[in-house]
Formats: sequence, structure tokens, C-alpha cells
Amino acid sequence: MAVYEGARPRSAFLPRRRHEAPVMRRQAPSLTRRRSRVALRIRRRPRFFGIAIGLIVIAFLLSFFSLVQTVRISASGYDMDQLNQQYGQLQNQRQQDLSDVNRLDRESAIRRQAIASGLSQLPPPVVVPAR
Repeated sequence: MAVYEGARPRSAFLPRRRHEAPVMRRQAPSLTRRRSRVALRIRRRPRFFGIAIGLIVIAFLLSFFSLVQTVRISASGYDMDQLNQQYGQLQNQRQQDLSDVNRLDRESAIRRQAIASGLSQLPPPVVVPAR
């Protein structure tokens, strides 16, 4: 295995640093590196792909947030409709109870219900003279 002086692995996350030349190092003959088009394309693709994925994720999150808000508003509207319907039913029941109380509150209605139940009117009171 050949080891080249000054060869270091490249990091994808950290930028390339320039090192100062050491004091006691021999200069190796410099060879020009040939960059291939494939390397350039490979280098550009992850950046574009990462940005595209990031934009898709952000768009998905925004649409999901919008959907949650729409569902919440729909549920609130449904609850309000149900409460209004129950309020109307309670008002109708209240009106019916008031009319029943007014109808059954009269003396003739009370006497009629007592007679129907088997009760009769009391005879006049007996007065006992004092001695």
C-alpha cells in the first residue's frame, strides 16, 4: 500500500484547511490532479437533492399544519351546531313545561285531578263550642 506524504482524507462537513508548510519537510513533486466531470456532478447532486428534500419536508409540514387547522375549525363548527340544536330543544321543552304548569295550576284542574284520583271534597268543619 502506498502512502503519499501530505495526503489526508477529505471531510464532507468541514471546509478544507490550508496548512502552513512544516519547517523540515521535503517538497514532493506536485502532480496536477485531473478533475473528472463525474466528480463535479456527484458533488453537486447531494446539495440539490438535500435542498429538494428539505423543501418537500417544509411544504409537507405547512400543508399538514393547514389541514390540522381546517379540521379544528370544522369540529368547532360541528360542536356549535350541536349546541344550538340542543338549546332549541331545551327551549321547546321549557315552553311545554310552562304551558303544562299554567294549565294544571288552576283550581278547577286540581279539583278534577283529585276527584279522578278518588278524593272528595271535605265537608264543612265541625265547630265545637267552648265550655
